[in-house]
Amino acid sequence: MRRGSSGYRIFRKAIQEGRVVLAFDLDFCEIVAFAKKGWTSVVVFRLHNTRTAHVIERLRTVLGGACEALEKGAVISVEETRHQVRRFPIGRMDNRG
Repeated sequence: MRRGSSGYRIFRKAIQEGRVVLAFDLDFCEIVAFAKKGWTSVVVFRLHNTRTAHVIERLRTVLGGACEALEKGAVISVEETRHQVRRFPIGRMDNRG
């Protein structure tokens, strides 16, 4: 993803404001993978059912057990019946901001 793209700008703003990015776009995982200055956690939805009520229900389920991972830095992939937490490598933790 290009530096000037809207996804990149969203990512930088999330870092500055200490926010978690919620996305349906896998490009955010690419941004996280190649980020050299700062990081922010990302929740990527890979759902067939993208109706608002379903997305919120899946997010509630994920947040029930993954808040600590999101606070420390992670990418969470959310599917219909499961989710996977990928914590950032330890070396990345010192880069925030």
